[in-house]
Amino acid sequence: MEIEKKKEKNLLVVSVQGRVDALTAPALEKDLLETVSGGEKRLLLDLSGLQYISSAGLRTLLIIAKKLKAGQGEILFAGLKGPVEEVFKISGFYSIFKIFDSPETALSRI
Repeated sequence: MEIEKKKEKNLLVVSVQGRVDALTAPALEKDLLETVSGGEKRLLLDLSGLQYISSAGLRTLLIIAKKLKAGQGEILFAGLKGPVEEVFKISGFYSIFKIFDSPETALSRI
């Protein structure tokens, strides 16, 4: 798993590539919690490079979303494809979060 971050407009775009599973989810959780604790209130997760996400990965995203919401922040998602998009649909994430086709679309609508 690789994580890259860049500031765009008034939010932090976090690109996650590879796999988020039971082995890599703790590292993602630690990284994102540190980011939120550092003062970021709006995250856009670009998952266009993500090949797989497990229930441990979904749990991590829910933890981060809860932490952001407690601080009046929010988490957005973009670039879901293939099995990752299917997992988000099955898990009901589409009814909970704002999800955009691409990071560019998200940035143009915010």
